[in-house]
Formats: sequence, C-alpha cells, structure tokens
Amino acid sequence: MYNLSPTLQNPKVILRPLQQSDEELLWPVAQEKALWVYGLKDLSVRENLNQYIQSAIKDRTNGICAVWIIIDAASGRAAGCTRLAEISWKDERGQIGWTWIGKDFQGSGLNKAMKYEILNYGFETLSLIRIELKADERNVQSRKAILKLGATEEGTLRQHMKIADGFIRNTVFYSILKSEWPEIKLKLAADL
Repeated sequence: MYNLSPTLQNPKVILRPLQQSDEELLWPVAQEKALWVYGLKDLSVRENLNQYIQSAIKDRTNGICAVWIIIDAASGRAAGCTRLAEISWKDERGQIGWTWIGKDFQGSGLNKAMKYEILNYGFETLSLIRIELKADERNVQSRKAILKLGATEEGTLRQHMKIADGFIRNTVFYSILKSEWPEIKLKLAADL
C-alpha cells in the first residue's frame, strides 16, 4: 500500500496531510462565501467544514484519497485545502479536486505549484496512468486554470451534480495521462 499522507512542497507551497485540528486554521478561509458559489457544500457553515474534514480523513484511511491543507510557503499561512481522491488502484487513476484557495492567494501561482506537486506524486510515486480534473461548466476561472496545467478537455456531463444551493450543474471533465506528464512537467517546472 502506498503512503497517502506525504508532505509535498516546493518554494511556493507546502502540502501537509490534513488533520482534524486543521479546522481552526482553515476556518478563516472557509468563511469566504465566494468560494462556495460552485461548491457541492457550503463550508462557511462550521458544521459542514467539520464534516468535510472528517470525511476526507476517512477516505484517506480507506486508501482512496490523499488530502492536504495548503500552506503558502512565503507567509506560512493556511490558504485552503485540496485532494487527490477517488483513487482507483485497479484502474490506476485518481482525481485532483475538492480544491479551495482563499482570495488572498488566488492568482499568486500557488494553485499551479500545488497541482504540479500532486501530479508529480500521482504519476511518479503512486504510478497512476490517468489523473482527472473536473469543474462546474459555469466556473470559467477554474476551467482556465485546468487548461493552463496542460490538461485535455474530454467532455461535459449534463445535469451531473447537485451543488450546495440546489442547482444541478453540468460538469466538464479533463485529464492528464502519464504519457503526457514528462512534457507537461517540464512546462510547469519552468513556470515555478
């Protein structure tokens, strides 16, 4: 079994395995209502944040998820949370998602630095052959960020998921394959 609790880092970001006690660090960021416009849950509700953390840690314990608190390396401040989840060992794939980053850190390069570390971990440590990403069709900011990573848009699942406010969203799927990783890795590393 692989280690799903590694610390990943580079000069911009530290990804530390999420712990229940991190709720206190994440709470100020989670209160940013704008983060949950497209969210499946509104984590600005304290009980929802608590359940979110418990569920993520349970998935890690069950061997299907690696989940991290995102720390901005320059300031040492908690910036949000992210996962490599829905890991299928049989199919050798996983999904980067459940990512939320506070407005103070958006556009800072933190997201790209974090995704670089997770992709590297997924392909080179866990030996996955496919890593998926997905976004609400209306979330143009996330969709652009995913494409900037070098992911390929694969299609849209219509009326796919119900989000926190009851809206049933269309979900756009993207992926990066292990065979594409060496070239994408070079481009992302150059940006870092």
